[in-house]
Amino acid sequence: MEGIRTAGKAIIITEGRLLVTVNHDEKGTFYLLPGGGQHPGETLAEALVRECREEIGAKVAVGDLLFVRDYIGAHHEFAASEPDIHQIELMFRCRLLPGEIPSNGAAPDSWQTGVTWIGLHELASARFYPAALVPHLLTLQNDVTPVYLGDVN
Repeated sequence: MEGIRTAGKAIIITEGRLLVTVNHDEKGTFYLLPGGGQHPGETLAEALVRECREEIGAKVAVGDLLFVRDYIGAHHEFAASEPDIHQIELMFRCRLLPGEIPSNGAAPDSWQTGVTWIGLHELASARFYPAALVPHLLTLQNDVTPVYLGDVN
């Protein structure tokens, strides 16, 4: 393992729908929270704002930290292709700034094909990562206590 990568992820929910990136691999379409890796000298909030501009083409306001997860690739379904990946993801409640309309940003990940809103109740039947987050999103309240999700996929 080369090291631990820290990443910020955006949880943007409006009218019962979650904003996600649409991605494609050899198994088909899958969905991810927008966000990504933190650069040295960058706060997590700065990283998340930058990553959202790159991936969803929109400016966001970063709110409360909601969830934290470890992702150790060797422990999950992508072990063959990501055995040395260890990422700590910090998931923040975010909101789009007024007038912002999400679309593919200027620098999306290579597997990203789009951006969409997906109903929270559709997540359980969709190929959404991290799947362990779905029950937490379904019960998310404004006064949620942050949750450490552990090493989950």
